[in-house]
Amino acid sequence: MKKILLTPAFLLAATQSFAGNLVEPMMEPEVVEAATGSSGGAMLVPILLIVLMAAAIASGGGNDAPPPPNNF
Repeated sequence: MKKILLTPAFLLAATQSFAGNLVEPMMEPEVVEAATGSSGGAMLVPILLIVLMAAAIASGGGNDAPPPPNNF
């Protein structure tokens, strides 16, 4: 009698272990870093500043009139 009562209990316990379907594992997408461009743009600002400073120095001191000559 014990075997008859234990058989349905084991069958119910065994069916719960097979309740789900096999699912493919979820893989996270691979992260790929974008390649950086050349650093030519970083040199543009300092070169432009040097050119502007050279132009300001070469332009002279302003529009002042020369001092009058000493005719003593």
